[in-house]
Amino acid sequence: MSFLIAVFKPLAYISLPLILVRQVAVSSMVGRYYARVVVYAGTLMTVASFSVFIAAGMSLIGQSTNVNAIVARIFYFLISRSLDLKITVEGEEHLKTSPTVLMVNHQSMLDVFVIGRLMPKQTAIMSKKSLQFTPLGPFMTMSGTIFINRGNNAGAVRSINAAGEKMKRNKTSVWMFPEGTRHMSPTPDMLPLKKGGFHLAINAGIPITPIVTENYWNIYHKGVFESGTIKVRVLPPILTTGLAASDAGKLSTHVRDVMLEALRDISSSVPSKKDASAPEKPTSQDPNTPESRSGPLESAADTIVAASEQTESLISKNSGSSSSIASSSNSASDRRKANLSEAGTETEEDEGMILVGRPN
Repeated sequence: MSFLIAVFKPLAYISLPLILVRQVAVSSMVGRYYARVVVYAGTLMTVASFSVFIAAGMSLIGQSTNVNAIVARIFYFLISRSLDLKITVEGEEHLKTSPTVLMVNHQSMLDVFVIGRLMPKQTAIMSKKSLQFTPLGPFMTMSGTIFINRGNNAGAVRSINAAGEKMKRNKTSVWMFPEGTRHMSPTPDMLPLKKGGFHLAINAGIPITPIVTENYWNIYHKGVFESGTIKVRVLPPILTTGLAASDAGKLSTHVRDVMLEALRDISSSVPSKKDASAPEKPTSQDPNTPESRSGPLESAADTIVAASEQTESLISKNSGSSSSIASSSNSASDRRKANLSEAGTETEEDEGMILVGRPN
């Protein structure tokens, strides 16, 4: 009898939080939202913690660039079953292109779930060097992260050029959110794309593979977090062979156009062309606006996801050794920081996310 008590007593304590979360989830729509956010963010942080041990083991057998793909699949497996979320992928064969720069539209912390489903093997992270000395540092180092010294422009340019060469040599790709910040709205739309990733692709002579996640406002936004299926479309790679740094602007416009067309095609509801081109932006003064603020749990999850964000703006400033490109990037950043994004006030983590490898 004492043996059974010794076994079941710890299980009872462990199950209590799960019972409480479930009870909150069925109590109301708001309770359901926060209960599911707790499960999502808690799972993300737990997987991130244990990923250090996975990275340590795989680095010993020379598989460090596959760590991110394995960790991503673990997260996808857990969330898809615990929250009844699924992802269907169209054009998945295009993910076999390597090396490539994979560009994805960025909506919310739920994009990590998309990364979990799509991330290919042989993936490393490109990040600012200061993160090497944070709690994420050991995992990032063991998973083959390429660190960029943001305080040294010449060194940063060398690191970026070296990253391009490494991508070609090892057939490693880059995963990034070229919008540079989260953008959620009831209508399918995208922000202008930052040019850093386009300079990287042009300089390295590698293609760009656009990936489009449907507008999942009906599944997730502030106050709503439901079960369901998210559609993703991987578009054919766009070649950069023969392009120069001066072509980055036109290339970014073209890529955004094809991504936006696909986004409106796969999203469940598409407004009129006039409404879609000028979506109404919520104001920060309205406390009832769903996306006017981000909760602490969403912020915690986004902090983990955005461990390498800011590198995108760094590449924009240094690629092609062009001062005009740098000033354009800086002025765009200033304009963004002067306004509220639809996910809330843009923070330092929202500068852009880059993952070196195919990816979440």
